[in-house]
Amino acid sequence: MNWDAVAACESGGNWAINTGNGYYGGLQFTMGTWRANGGSGSPHTASKDEQIRVANNVLHSQGIGAWPVCGRRG
Repeated sequence: MNWDAVAACESGGNWAINTGNGYYGGLQFTMGTWRANGGSGSPHTASKDEQIRVANNVLHSQGIGAWPVCGRRG
């Protein structure tokens, strides 16, 4: 999966983004999804590698539909 392409679509490639809209980090996790898939702390303060690790867990459990628009770019 090309997570950089997904992040470019989701967040403009800003892995530390927190706009206050309830989605965090480069791949725009909700806190519930983040925690349910092995994340700790907040997505936007986690490293890119940690965000990708959690994203791979999400991909395995939910499929690419977890990113309904941008997932196709990965």
